[in-house]
Amino acid sequence: MIPEPVDATAPPFRGPTMMTQSWQDAAFLHWALPPDEVAPFLPPRVLPDVVDGVTYVGLIPFRMVGAGVSRGPSIPFFGTFLETNVRLYTVDGRGRRGIVFRSLDANRLAVVLGAQAAFGLPYRWARMAFEHTHEEFTYRATTVVGGHRSLVRVRPAEPVEDDLTTFLTARWGLHERHLGLPLYVPNVHEPWPLRRAELTAFDDELVAAAGFPQLAGREPDLVHFSPGVSVRFGLPGGRPRPARGEPSRHESARNLPSRS
Repeated sequence: MIPEPVDATAPPFRGPTMMTQSWQDAAFLHWALPPDEVAPFLPPRVLPDVVDGVTYVGLIPFRMVGAGVSRGPSIPFFGTFLETNVRLYTVDGRGRRGIVFRSLDANRLAVVLGAQAAFGLPYRWARMAFEHTHEEFTYRATTVVGGHRSLVRVRPAEPVEDDLTTFLTARWGLHERHLGLPLYVPNVHEPWPLRRAELTAFDDELVAAAGFPQLAGREPDLVHFSPGVSVRFGLPGGRPRPARGEPSRHESARNLPSRS
C-alpha cells in the first residue's frame, strides 16, 4: 500500500454533499509520539500515518459556524457552536490519508446526540467559552460528564507553509467504525491559511483523558493558528484515490524532512 500524496489542495470531489460548515479561529496543538502508542486506538485496518518515524496527537479547539445539511442554509442555533477535538493521523489499506477522533467536545447537546447516533463519533457535551482579545485567542472547555478541563490561549505570529504543517492539516477524510462497519467520510476545503502561534496559557486534561496520559503536563511540540476554512462533506463510503494528472508538489510522508 502506497499512501496518496500529501497535498494542501483537496482531491477531486464528486457525488452528493452531505453537509457544509465553516471551521473558524482554529488552534492546532500537536505532540509527536511513537506509532505503537497510537495504533491501539485505531479501527481495524487503519494505521498511524507516520513522518520521520513518529505520528502525532492533535488538540484542535475552534468555532463551528453555519453548519447545514446538504447545500442548504445553516441550521438555526444548532449550526454554530464551539468544539474541541483530540485527533490522530491515519492511513487505510487503500492509501487514503485521514484522521480518527478520540474525542469531540461541543456545547450543543443536540449536536452531540445526533453525531453519536448517526456516525458513532465520540462526541461529548461540554461547557465551553471562546474569547478574542489583544491579538490572543482563548478556548475553554469542561466536559459535563467527568469534568475534564482544557484551557488554551494562543497568539498568532507569522504565516507558515511547510511539508509538516501540510501533513497535519490537509486531511481529506475521516476514518471511523460504526455498528461494526468501517466508514470513510470525505471532505474538501480550500488550503488552510496557517500561522505559527505562541502558546501563552495552557492547562489541558482532554488529551490525557483521550488515552494519552503520557502527554499530561507536556507542552505541545507544534502550535499553529488559522482563521479558518469552508468545508463540504461527502456521504460515507469513501472516494476513489485521487487521480491527478500532475504529481503533487509534496511527496509521501516517508519522504518528508526531519522535524527541526
